[in-house]
Amino acid sequence: MTTVQAIFPGRVADRLRVRDIGADDFKTAFRLGFEDFLAMPTHVVFISLLYPLVGVFVALLAFGANVIPMLFPLAAGFALLGPFLAVGLYELSRRRARGLETGWNHAFASLRRPAAGALAVVGLVLAVIFLSWLVAAQGLYWALYGAYAPATFLGFAQEVLTTPRGWALILLGNLVGFAFSLLALSVSIVSVPLLVDREADALTAIETSIAAFRQNPRTLTLWGFVVAGMLVLGSLPLFVGLAVVMPILGHATWHLYERIVAD
Repeated sequence: MTTVQAIFPGRVADRLRVRDIGADDFKTAFRLGFEDFLAMPTHVVFISLLYPLVGVFVALLAFGANVIPMLFPLAAGFALLGPFLAVGLYELSRRRARGLETGWNHAFASLRRPAAGALAVVGLVLAVIFLSWLVAAQGLYWALYGAYAPATFLGFAQEVLTTPRGWALILLGNLVGFAFSLLALSVSIVSVPLLVDREADALTAIETSIAAFRQNPRTLTLWGFVVAGMLVLGSLPLFVGLAVVMPILGHATWHLYERIVAD
């Protein structure tokens, strides 16, 4: 018995087969995701409000704790947890596609299945990536600004947008954030919906997700940019727009997963 088999005794021997996807799959996933959103608006709003409410809390915490420089890393990095927070949306899309009841009380049925432990492991991995991003962002800020603590958000924004070290912070911060985003995307794009859909272990799910990303790097990187852009737009009005953006993205991600993973 191998070390992996000893740690994951119920593990599928090989990762699941993944398909090549293209622009048509991309468009279809968004179309079907939007249809799910229109078909289940009440249930979706109930679930998706959790995301903007936590986002508002994070923003208030950032201002209240006088850590204004960390506001953007907190808001941007929080999106790294999005795939795990969309578990309820994946379940609703799965149930609707199979003609099952789609009441909000069924949204978190996957958390009561044998795969719940594996979901928790993937969630922990994403949490570690999120915390690592925050540490990296804080380290970058200290390297450029030292102990400087801006008094107001507007003052900090002016400093960042009009000085060379501010431009360096923007450039390097976005490059580092992009690297963490790609890592989180490759780990979660398939793994979380797969565990909602099937009984598998965390390692198999993550391996399948990474394989899907390696097989479709351009399409899935483009997907990541579109997701990031929509999350930014949804975040602008005090995160409230995420109550619409988040469910559409969640449902669309489910349909993208169905087009990637072969039966």
